[in-house]
Amino acid sequence: MTQLQPVQVYFDDLDAMGMLHNSRYALLVERAVSAFWTDLGWRFDPAQSAFKDVFLAVREFKIVYNAPVLGAGEVLVEFWLERMGRTSGVYGFRVLSADGSVVHAEGHRVNVNLDPATFRPAPFSDEIRAAAAVLLREPAAL
Repeated sequence: MTQLQPVQVYFDDLDAMGMLHNSRYALLVERAVSAFWTDLGWRFDPAQSAFKDVFLAVREFKIVYNAPVLGAGEVLVEFWLERMGRTSGVYGFRVLSADGSVVHAEGHRVNVNLDPATFRPAPFSDEIRAAAAVLLREPAAL
């Protein structure tokens, strides 16, 4: 299932032409995904987090830019999990206009769960898998 999260574009996110700077699209996706997990009790501090899995690293980030975001204001970030493997998950995402009619950018982001002692890939916990289940996109029908 996909999630839609409103995210604010600020004046300092814009380039000299008044368009959202290309590097800020990743930040918008990060803000949206972080808001989802924060609402479920995930925290950066392991002592305060509802989940054991708090050391996650982005391994890959791909963005295709379709139409510029012009000016400051609200946009929507739609995101979902394409798949969740043993130690990594692949988020799909789209950055949309506030009314959802324009796809400004789309892509995917791969996160890897890390063991906090070794910083090597570690299996996801059952708790995070259960919480992430609502984000898993159903496979397309053949």
